Amino acid sequence: MLRLVIKKEFMTALRDVRLQVSGAILIVLMLTAVLVGKQGQKQIQTEREKAQSAMYDTWLNQGEKHPHSAAHYGMFAFKPKPVLSFLDVGLDNYTGVSVFLEAHRQNEVLFSAAQDSNGMTRFGEMTAALILQVLLPLLIIFLTFNIFSREREEGTLRLIHAQGLSMRQLLLGKVWGTYAMVLLIFLPLVLLAYLLLDEQSAQLDSHVTGKFLTLAASYALYFLVFVLLCVLISAFAKNSGVSLLSLLGLWIVACIVLPKATSNLADKVYPTPSQFEFRSTIEEKVENGIDGHNPYDARLASLREATLDQYGVGTIEELPVNWSGIAMQAGEEYTDQVYDHEFSKVEQIFHQQNRVSEWAGFLNPYLAVRNLSMALAGTDFRHHVAFARAAEDYRRAFVKKMNKDMEVNHTPGIAFGDYNVGEEMWSSIAPFAYELPRTATILGQEWRSLAALSLWLVALFLGSFVLAPKIPKL
Repeated sequence: MLRLVIKKEFMTALRDVRLQVSGAILIVLMLTAVLVGKQGQKQIQTEREKAQSAMYDTWLNQGEKHPHSAAHYGMFAFKPKPVLSFLDVGLDNYTGVSVFLEAHRQNEVLFSAAQDSNGMTRFGEMTAALILQVLLPLLIIFLTFNIFSREREEGTLRLIHAQGLSMRQLLLGKVWGTYAMVLLIFLPLVLLAYLLLDEQSAQLDSHVTGKFLTLAASYALYFLVFVLLCVLISAFAKNSGVSLLSLLGLWIVACIVLPKATSNLADKVYPTPSQFEFRSTIEEKVENGIDGHNPYDARLASLREATLDQYGVGTIEELPVNWSGIAMQAGEEYTDQVYDHEFSKVEQIFHQQNRVSEWAGFLNPYLAVRNLSMALAGTDFRHHVAFARAAEDYRRAFVKKMNKDMEVNHTPGIAFGDYNVGEEMWSSIAPFAYELPRTATILGQEWRSLAALSLWLVALFLGSFVLAPKIPKL
């Protein structure tokens, strides 16, 4: 009997001309978004790879100069365009493209797409994620709003029940029949997106297949949650009009109102300092010490005494090594320490803001799948921070190498302009490379969103089991 109900609901939906038209439009939109998105991702990644290669060639061919001058000459690090960003652009348009790496300064990741766009950017792009998270649930509403109320209004619901079919079986049959139709609409996108994962994708992210399959499974779970919720509301609505209004109201709250309200609440509860405040704090603490009681002059004097004692000499001129190289590296390391101290505070604030959204996923499945989607696509805040940290680690490594060469090889008595190094030194610095996080790492970070979707599913199935016998038949 259950199979018959599933088949009946699936065939009814399939024969519905309105669904055929709306479903076809949605499929065309999804496939277009995937094709355009993949073309854009591939083009942007190719451009960034060329730019990164050109920057490294410029570094190698900068000519002979003092190593500390080379540290100031610096280079750019370009953020890879995540493979699955063609499905979900997430925060990628707002978090910047590249960062300039140089001595003494930790620069911001700049040149985001939003900087070069008009105000329409904040309304988002027509991506596959937007269609799957917002528009497909709207189609589910029009599939299910009268799935029970229609039969109740036509008087066939009591007749079906009288033939020995329990209300639980009827409810589950309608759920699975509708869900099969939703998956039929979703399937072309999955197949096309999978076929577009080419060799370049695997080279950029060796875990892309696992991430894609997990992302597809997350959306399938989200659709099942939405189908269950819509069928339950339709089952207890007085009529089709009330059911439709209730479901549309739910969609507006879940997909439009709550996300904005959650974001505003997070900003209000966990305010972030301005970039000016952040930079001013770093400069002040570099000058006066992290605790305010260890000024720059005192640190430098202490380092001078320690260095003189280490080499058993009385003056800087007697040192067998270059004092400026030692002092500059010590200054770098202290600045790094201050930066890490302050950046960790700001990072913690952003994580607290994101956590508000993650916990809100237990109230709104849309937020849960949105967080999961951005994380698996590599376009969330955590991926941006991971890139920024990798670029900063690279900067510190090459600046330290320049300062160390200056300390050891630029011996006292040689004028600054008389000591130069060349391509052999530059080529000892490997090209910048950034590896995207593994799937397991992402899922470990997004456990709240995973738990929220799972809890919604379990709660709705339990609710269906308990409430099904109470569905009104008239």
